[in-house]
Amino acid sequence: MAVLVGRGVRVKLIKCRIYLNRALSFLMTRNKGSLYEICHKLPKVETHCHLYGTICKETITYFNNRAGKPFTDEQIERFYIRGTKPVGVLAIFRGLDSDLIKFPQDLYRITKEHLAVAKSHNVIYIELSWNPTGTVLESKIPFASAQKAIHDAMIDSEAEIGIMSRLICAIDRQAEPEKAAQMLDWMLESPSPMTIGIGIDYKEDGFPPQLFEDTFKRAKSKGYKITAHAGEFGMPWNNIDYVANIIHADRIDHGYTIIDNRKLVDQFLEEQRPISVVPTNSYYLRLFDPEEWAQKHPIRKMIKLGLNIYPNTDDPSFHCVEPTKAWMMMVECFGATIPDLKRFAYNAIDSAWVDKDLKSKWKQDCDKYFQSL
Repeated sequence: MAVLVGRGVRVKLIKCRIYLNRALSFLMTRNKGSLYEICHKLPKVETHCHLYGTICKETITYFNNRAGKPFTDEQIERFYIRGTKPVGVLAIFRGLDSDLIKFPQDLYRITKEHLAVAKSHNVIYIELSWNPTGTVLESKIPFASAQKAIHDAMIDSEAEIGIMSRLICAIDRQAEPEKAAQMLDWMLESPSPMTIGIGIDYKEDGFPPQLFEDTFKRAKSKGYKITAHAGEFGMPWNNIDYVANIIHADRIDHGYTIIDNRKLVDQFLEEQRPISVVPTNSYYLRLFDPEEWAQKHPIRKMIKLGLNIYPNTDDPSFHCVEPTKAWMMMVECFGATIPDLKRFAYNAIDSAWVDKDLKSKWKQDCDKYFQSL
């Protein structure tokens, strides 16, 4: 009985802390507009967003009907429900590659639709990540044609609505290392200033970055920027250390288990290395009970440590989140303050793979925005 009472008290304390954080957020913003307004109007940079994770329900339904319904209507509905134990997105991506994406125009449509959504949340710049291996080998769309379709959507969107975007080609770490080398070959055969770097994603457990060292180093030698998913799915800090110090990645995606190694934290603080975090990350939603999730999430500690983090949407359609909400969650869930939001905005700008003059302009705009609050 004493154990049950003790747990109940802990739960109440956790809830009290959550309510206190919300109250503090309200007090911080009540004279400056709502937190939603602050985060919505903030000029935002996003660097961690998977193209296939942006596909809206109407578009995937259209593709599914066109393909003869390999997914049931009920399955598609479940894709867009974000419960405490969410459906993983990797199986959805595999289905898009094998059954639903058939033509370059499909990639144009997905890209164009999401850039419009991002613009509606005042995203001024976004780097979209795309896995060419599945598109070429499963969807049977040649790399050059697929890349051009995505680039065309980016160019058209910048001309029509003023949002700037660039493309990252991501290694499918669950495929053989030779497939990663092949992807880089495709990039080198069809070079474009719109494709600015390579990344790595999909399941980290069992597929460490060491498998792809040769491809990363070759990409670096050819002038491409590098980012890498590491320290996701509870994978150890060693993966973060490896991509930072052996592969020399320019940016880390997720990076949550860095908090388990103080020496690595100190290095990242000294070098001001950026880490793109995802408030809606699926792993921690599954790992923690709802009442303890916000308190135990590593993002909370990463904020306190002063790491150069900033929020991203990752797979916004399937995470049921948009850019404004991702920024709000840093305050509502993880205890960030309004000054923290400004720091995150600077971190995001610093992480972007654009020239220094543009970064300087964005920071000036950011300063003006926060001064106006």
